[in-house]
Parts: sequence; structure tokens; C-alpha cells
Amino acid sequence: QVQLVESGGGLVEAGGSLRLSCAGSGRTFSSLTMGWFRQAPGKGREFVAEISWSGGATDYADSVKGRFTISRDNAKNTVYLQMNSLKPEDTAAYYCNSRPGYGLRYAPGDYWGQGTQVTVSS
Repeated sequence: QVQLVESGGGLVEAGGSLRLSCAGSGRTFSSLTMGWFRQAPGKGREFVAEISWSGGATDYADSVKGRFTISRDNAKNTVYLQMNSLKPEDTAAYYCNSRPGYGLRYAPGDYWGQGTQVTVSS
């Protein structure tokens, strides 16, 4: 079982930056694909980004491509989401997710964090 804890959310002006972190527990963290989803009020949860266990493969939603960067540090059991050029439409609760194989975009894993709120003011 993997436990995930997100942090780093907050209030930022449009054009600003934030870095989210997701700390995972469990000895299998380094073997898992990790990713981020988000959910805005009144909307469904949507895929944001994922990274393979080695960090060699990444995938992004079109809406964040070129602005967000996902990375991981397996020695620290942590995955990051660097968010630049933030827009009001990026406002959402951001959730960390993990699964054994790549393709988290199409099939999220069973393990979710509690979420961290990102609010972008115009």
C-alpha cells in the first residue's frame, strides 16, 4: 500500500508560479508511475501529468503543456509539479496518484492523496 501526501498549494496571481510536492510512503515508490490530476468546482477530475518510475517518460495534458513540469526524486520518495505561467482556469484541487505501470492518464491507480488547493486570481 502507498500513502501519498500533497503540499505546496496556495493563492497566486495569474502569471505566477507554484511547486507542488507529493511525498509517498512505502518501499515500492521508486517502481511506480506517479502523476497529478486536478478537479475544479463543479467539474470532474482531469489528468494533468504523469512520470514513469525512472523519470524517463512524461506526459502532459494539452492545457498545461509548456507551462507545467513533472519531476521526481526517488531517493526522497517525492514527485513534484512545477507550475509556471498560471492562469485562473488552473484553479482546482490537485491530487497525486500512483500506479504500477505507465498510462496513468487512461487508468488512474488506486492510491490518491488528500489533495492540495491551488487558486489563481486574475
